[in-house]
Amino acid sequence: MNTTTYAPAAASSTKSISSADIGLLLFRFALGAVFIAHGGQKMFGWFGGKGLEATVNGMAEGGIPVALAYLASFTEFFGGIAMIIGLFTRLAGLGLGITMAVAVLKVHLADGFFKFEFPLVLMLVSFGLMLTGPGRLAIADLEARLFRRK
Repeated sequence: MNTTTYAPAAASSTKSISSADIGLLLFRFALGAVFIAHGGQKMFGWFGGKGLEATVNGMAEGGIPVALAYLASFTEFFGGIAMIIGLFTRLAGLGLGITMAVAVLKVHLADGFFKFEFPLVLMLVSFGLMLTGPGRLAIADLEARLFRRK
C-alpha cells in the first residue's frame, strides 16, 4: 500500500497516511458535498429546494411520517457535514444509508433503475463508510490521538 509521510508541527513522531486514508477522504468529501446540497434544499430551500415545511409536507403526502421527514432532512444536512469533517462518520453513515434505503424502496424503485441508481450508490457508499470509518484524515482520528496523549 502506498504511504505518504508527514510530520505534524506539534508532534515529534512521524505518522503514515495510506492511500486507503486518502481514498476514504475522497469518498467522505464526495458523499458529504452531495448530502449537504440535498439537505440544504430540504431544510433551507437552497439550490432551488422547497424548504423544510414544503419538504416535510411533500414527504408526508408520499406516506413518510412527519417525524421521519424531519429526521431525514436533518440527517442529510448534518450527516453531510459530519462526513466532510470526519466526525461521527459511522453514525452519519448509518443514518444516511437508512435514509437512502427508504428513498430507493419507497420513492424511486417503482420508476426503474435510472431513477434509483443514484440513491442506491449513495446508500452503499454511506454503509461502506459506516463499516470502514473515516480513515486517518479526519477530525475523529485527530481527536483520538490527542486524547491518547494525556
